[in-house]
Amino acid sequence: MTLAFDINCHFEDGTGCGFPGPTLYSFLFKPIFGDADSNLYFNKTMLLALLGSLVIVAFFWAAFRKPKVVPGKLQMVAEAGYDFVRRGIVYETLGKKEGEKYVPFMVATFFFVWIMNLWSIVPLAQFPVTAVIAYPAGLALVIYVMWMSVTFKRHGFVGGFKNITGYDKSLGPILPMVMVIEFFSNVIVRPFTHAVRLFANMFAGHTLLLLFTIASWYLLNGIGIAYAGVSFVMVIVMTAFELFIQAVQAYVFVLLACSFLQGALAEHH
Repeated sequence: MTLAFDINCHFEDGTGCGFPGPTLYSFLFKPIFGDADSNLYFNKTMLLALLGSLVIVAFFWAAFRKPKVVPGKLQMVAEAGYDFVRRGIVYETLGKKEGEKYVPFMVATFFFVWIMNLWSIVPLAQFPVTAVIAYPAGLALVIYVMWMSVTFKRHGFVGGFKNITGYDKSLGPILPMVMVIEFFSNVIVRPFTHAVRLFANMFAGHTLLLLFTIASWYLLNGIGIAYAGVSFVMVIVMTAFELFIQAVQAYVFVLLACSFLQGALAEHH
């Protein structure tokens, strides 16, 4: 499907068509090239992810390729974004000493997630890449591997195991139960919720935007025109709200990544 709805379907137009609400096809795209049956193909979400990566690299390269003591507008914007993640997230969570080496990764992750979310309101693209679970899951997996690696590198095997299971001998007889709960929470629940939180918010936001956009077009006929206006106002409101949510979700995703690392770096007592 080229569009998420039938452009010839309107309210009370005599054709008897019902409201063409968002469906699974709103989140599935045919391959641009390749064969979907063999899983070797390139589709719209992959293209947007690639373009988003290139946009981020090009932006920071253009901003910092010839840095000046008195920054120009582009450098100033790039420095503000970089400093926001460095000071507002990484330093606040991990501290300057421990967090400095993770700043480049966290900055890249923040802007990547933000751009992937932002595609939702970009004309022609109009789809948040993170509304496809594979992308949040892939990012969460990278952070999970980093988190586990830092945990065992810092504390060793025994110390790392104690770290992720919340081992504390002062808990006495309930210690085994606490260790099982903490292990399940840290090893399974945390990475799962880390990915799903981002995916679910972007999926829901895109669905609502589609719902009101389709409704605006569907009601654009006869007496439904009055309702179409209200629906279109909701499209504008939801778009503005999505702009806020997109930035918040990028912030929360990186904040949680830093909190995982904070736990990995903390000394076990």
